[in-house]
Formats: sequence, structure tokens, C-alpha cells
Amino acid sequence: MSSGTENADTTDDSGSDSGGGHCSTADSDGEVAEEIAIISFGRKMDTAEEIKAEIGDRYEAIDIIEYHGDVFEEHWGEYDCFIGLMASGIAMRKTAHLLDDKWDDPAICVVDEELTWAIPITGGHHGANQVAQDLATMGAVPAMTTASEAAGKQGVESRAKAMDTHVVNGDSTVKTNLAVLDDNLGPVERLEGPKAVLVGDDVTVLKRNEDDGCVLGTGSVSGASKEAFLAAWEDALEQTDYDLADVEFVGTATRKEDEEGLLEAAQELDLGVVAFDKETLLEHEGPTPSKSKELIGWPGVSEASAIAGGAEQELILEKISYENEVTVAIGR
Repeated sequence: MSSGTENADTTDDSGSDSGGGHCSTADSDGEVAEEIAIISFGRKMDTAEEIKAEIGDRYEAIDIIEYHGDVFEEHWGEYDCFIGLMASGIAMRKTAHLLDDKWDDPAICVVDEELTWAIPITGGHHGANQVAQDLATMGAVPAMTTASEAAGKQGVESRAKAMDTHVVNGDSTVKTNLAVLDDNLGPVERLEGPKAVLVGDDVTVLKRNEDDGCVLGTGSVSGASKEAFLAAWEDALEQTDYDLADVEFVGTATRKEDEEGLLEAAQELDLGVVAFDKETLLEHEGPTPSKSKELIGWPGVSEASAIAGGAEQELILEKISYENEVTVAIGR
């Protein structure tokens, strides 16, 4: 059964083989990094402190470590991502011999002292791109070279993060991300067990991190504000037994996936956005009549995306409207 597709797609951050099965824990589900080390020369410590103050609340831990010749080797494996406050050449020379497997290696993002450029040099899809985007809030330009970001598409690892899942068979992502780049991957298929499934090496398996979360199905008028989305989600959750910590992701329609207010609200709450195509939404149409079905052939976005995205594909809150700007339904 099709559970939906994200319209934005990407490819893997390297074309080489990676070890299968390495990405089997929730902290390896794509653009995720929780424990960060800022490696800085002594003269740049003030800048390191500024970075920690600005983005520190977005991670479980950020440590500042003064640079010395063996600093990366000494702390290799202790952190999800290193922020190198230094030239990229230094970071590369000091870590090249440590690199082994992209699913296991920590990510590395370098940034200059003036915070002009934030450059992911390894592990783009495993923390470095995420860190670079956070450094952009300080004015740094994220210089991402992964084919996914270069093409403006969302790869399998990013889909995993958006759907609160993790990749079970890591080596499959080489082929599935190439299909994403060619707009040829198709929708994410949902299989509920107990069931035995036989797959090839071009099928990426995503496993949910939690079994009892909910999905915020969301529609809106064009140009709805970030504040309207945030207030609508809060109002909807207050009518259920769920809160923000239980939300797996925000579901919407591909025709709404570029709504600036929606994306800003989701980013503020650190939620992924999954955009379902028209066919999928029609398959999971909710009970509340929608004018959009008569006018443009699309079912009500909020209920259909809440149902399509939920593990049980069950609606627990029918569509409610906020200020005639945003509609929300909640599914599980």
C-alpha cells in the first residue's frame, strides 16, 4: 500500500559503496547529529563560543575543544559531527586516515573565522549538512556539494528523518538515491506486519523509530504565516492526548510543500515535512467534505495526509480550521 511520496528528492552524498545495515539506530537516520564538537585554534575561541551560544540549544551537547595535531584522532567516535573552525585542508589532512565507513564515521563541517562559509566535507547526509544549515542562521553560506542539495531534491536519508524513521540497509541508498535524482523512485510503500519481505539491493528499508506517535495533517491558504501554522498545530494537539513530543512529522500535499510559513513553522519545531501526491491522498480521503475536491480534484489535504502518514492510518482528530488560514487533522 502506498503511504505517500515527498516531491522533493535527492541523491546520496557519495557514489561509493557503503556497508549495509550500519544505519540501524535512530541517531543514524539521515541528517541527524546530536553531539557536536567544535574544534578551534586558541585564537578563534571567541568565535567558537559564539557558535555554541547560537546553535547550542538545537543539539544534545556541544563541546569546544582546542585544536592540536591529534585532536580528531583523540576524539574520533565520541561525537556525531565535528565543526572545524579552520581551513578545510587542515581538517581533511588530519581526518583522512580515520575515515572508514560513511554510516559510522562522524560528519565534518568546516567554517571560517568570519563565518562566511560553512562547508560539509564528509557526512553531508549524516549531520554535516544539518550543521551547515544551522550555521547559516549566523550568516554563513552553506556550501553543500552533495548531489541531492545541488539538485534541490530530498534523498532517502532526508526522507527517513522527515518520517521519523531510520535506514535499515545502508548500502541500498546508492541506487535508491540515484533513482531519486532521476525522479524515478516513486512513493514510499508501507507494509504492516507480521510479514516477511524479500527485497533486492535497490530497495531501501525504513523502520519507524517510534510506534505510538502522531502525524499533523496540514492544509492552508496560500501565504499563511508561520504563526498561523504554529497556533493551529497547538490548538489541534490540545484536543487530543498527544503533544509536540509525540509528533512524527507534518503531512501535507505536494501542491503545498513550498508554503514558506509551513516550512518555517516545521523548522522552528524541528519537524520533518512529508508531501503526499494527489493519488495517495485520494486513496486516503477523510470524512469531512472538501470544496477543493469539486474545484480542483484534490481531497481535503489535512485529513488525507494525516491518514496516509499514520502507522495505523487512523484519523484521531477530524479537520479543524484556524483563522480561516490553516486546517489541521491528526492521524496515527
